Amino acid sequence: MVEANPTRTDGVPSRQMRKRGVERYNTLLNATETLLTVHNDEDVSLAQIAEGAQVPLASVYHFFPNRNAAFVALALRFNEEIYQLSIQPLTDPEPQTWQEMLHMKHARAAAFQNSRPAALRLFLGAGVSVAVRNADLTGNARLARSRERLFEAYFHMPFIPDLADRLEIAGASMDGIWALSYGRHGRITEDFRLEASAAAIDYLRRFLPEYLPRKPLTQKAIDRIYIPIEQMAANPFAEESGR
Repeated sequence: MVEANPTRTDGVPSRQMRKRGVERYNTLLNATETLLTVHNDEDVSLAQIAEGAQVPLASVYHFFPNRNAAFVALALRFNEEIYQLSIQPLTDPEPQTWQEMLHMKHARAAAFQNSRPAALRLFLGAGVSVAVRNADLTGNARLARSRERLFEAYFHMPFIPDLADRLEIAGASMDGIWALSYGRHGRITEDFRLEASAAAIDYLRRFLPEYLPRKPLTQKAIDRIYIPIEQMAANPFAEESGR
């Protein structure tokens, strides 16, 4: 991952950065997102980002040595937004089956990406850079491990070896179908969203029983869903203790 200034691995400026620097950093990311909403990534330059943010070009170089560094930082910010959305509990109504839970979660994620065209371009576009892709993979690994805890919060779970890895593979298959939808339609259509969810669920049926009994949702279980980004940065593929 490319970093021009001390930032956390979720793309949020670290405490070492002063308030003014944080504000400028976010202003630059906002400008980058606006540009990627209407332009391909290869058509966006640091000069355009500076112009959109109404700051001197030298200020952009202070944070980002090149445009790909800005794209990576924006991808990390999107990852954090998607993660925060994904760990929110489903309570109105609560899902009664694991299949319903995944459909609800996938619908939320698709709606978010459709509302942020720059996120669609970064994650599903044909010109995704290796650095952006790696940032996305780390975000997916974190999301899969939290989703395992989401299952445990809602259902009485049997022991399933490597469930987080299975959830990550299911998510990758879904992303592939979403990318196909984006390539054809410029968005994640509902038909493709349903097909992607069906593919992920069918894959998980190889490991999960068709029916999982529900259990009461508790605040303790909800609180456990969150995984600090620092834990993933240390070892994104480490197995959880006790599993």
